Amino acid sequence: MKASGNDNFVSIFNKPDSIHVFADGGSFDLHPATPSRWTGKDVELSLPLERNTLRISLSSPKSSINRIRLRWLGDMDFVQSVLGDAWERAYGDLEWRAIVPDRPLPWYCATQAGDRTHCYGVRTGSNAFCFWQVDMDGVNLWLDARSGGSGLQLGGRTLDVCEAVQMEGKPGETPFAVLHAFCHEMCPNPRLPQSPVYGHNDWYYAYGNNSAASVLGDADRIISLSPQGANRPFVVIDAGWQPGGGVGNGVWDHGNEKFPDMPGLAASIREKGAKPGIWMRPMNATENTPKNWRLPRDQEYLDPTVPDALQKVHDDVARIRQWGYELIKHDFTSADILGLWGFQMGASPTKDGWAFQEGRGRTTCEILKELYQTIRIAAGESLVLGCNTISNLSAGLFEMCRIGDDTSGREWARTRKMGVNCLGFRSVQQGAFYDADPDCVGVTQSIPWEYNRQWLELVSRSGTMLFVSLAPDAMTQERVRDLKTALDIASKRQPIGEPLDWQRTISPESWKLDGHESRFHWIESGGVSPFS
Repeated sequence: MKASGNDNFVSIFNKPDSIHVFADGGSFDLHPATPSRWTGKDVELSLPLERNTLRISLSSPKSSINRIRLRWLGDMDFVQSVLGDAWERAYGDLEWRAIVPDRPLPWYCATQAGDRTHCYGVRTGSNAFCFWQVDMDGVNLWLDARSGGSGLQLGGRTLDVCEAVQMEGKPGETPFAVLHAFCHEMCPNPRLPQSPVYGHNDWYYAYGNNSAASVLGDADRIISLSPQGANRPFVVIDAGWQPGGGVGNGVWDHGNEKFPDMPGLAASIREKGAKPGIWMRPMNATENTPKNWRLPRDQEYLDPTVPDALQKVHDDVARIRQWGYELIKHDFTSADILGLWGFQMGASPTKDGWAFQEGRGRTTCEILKELYQTIRIAAGESLVLGCNTISNLSAGLFEMCRIGDDTSGREWARTRKMGVNCLGFRSVQQGAFYDADPDCVGVTQSIPWEYNRQWLELVSRSGTMLFVSLAPDAMTQERVRDLKTALDIASKRQPIGEPLDWQRTISPESWKLDGHESRFHWIESGGVSPFS
């Protein structure tokens, strides 16, 4: 039987209509012992409502818990469209959609009807992977409490699973304004850079074919294009500097033959008038990594539950900081540990059937949080940019987070898909979770400037981070002029750009920027290729 909330808002602060546990050996319902305490077998779920927060905690001395589903019944006939988030980066797949009952909505979701927008979510720093579902009969909250891909064995401890929150929108508020305010509600204490972050990253023209000499050339170019003033641009060295090149083999204590002096290179960048930054992939195992440091799911990667392996991560990050790099971009932690990219996760961020070396006593989210905290501590005063990190767990720890998959210096279609879409639908997180990184503008001969110039303008005026990759042979007078304008804007804090047409296109073209509407045109003259 449907039960409607006031004004058709289904409140999760009401008692759930059902709670179901999925455990090793079978599933079963919990039943209310009190309105805020549900029990079944040896499992107890506590749901006290405190200061507009539903605090969910779990005890289960014997049962091995995989997932828990909470359901609130209510008439959702009023809902016209629904928006969800992504587990880690987004992959050009965010959109307002009609109700899709089996669609998992990671971390938070919004429903829109007429002139009202309502939101459901969990606060950042959760100890379980949480996702929502919206259907015509109500709302579900799923809690994935597994350890690796196996059931969690809590023993005698109680797990603080998550803090669920909601926001009932008011008539006339824009969906963007409601969702941005809700992001602040989900993350009360974001960690943000003191000044806007902007500059150069060499990946989207060099693609790993870089050197100390090319990096110093990058520094000269970005400095010549950037405004004078205290907020200097970053020069970020992406993959290619480490022994073996490629995207990492676990050795981060020296550079390769093209990068003979990593501390000296950082000092040279600084002497030129920019700030040095660097990329790394911390979870790679080396040839000599002991077997008991390795992840059972995939021996190529470190197991973050092994103290010696976690210490290696700490030491590698701390060493890079000691070399003088003021921005540390760490990459691949989600894919390396969980074995899936965000677009593959669906309702399950990792596959079933594996466990960490330490056993099954902690959730995967608890383990990832300890890894992230280790990186944060090791980085010291350096800024941390998480790439391929779990967004909910990054917020409050890292100053910056990549919100989408890679853009491109080779094909415009990829930048439109991964850049425009992800910026359009995750700019609500800017300044609320972290400084959002929509990825680079790859300035090369391969992408027509009529499109890339627009992407450059949008990112620079959106209030998010701006990084460019400048191919030396692509620097025409027109591009130099446009880059100087964009970098000057990006060096100063800007109002957050609001997509105005995001409810009818996944690549918003109409934006409110600094209080004024601007229009962009992302589509090639022949339309978008269905084969790209």
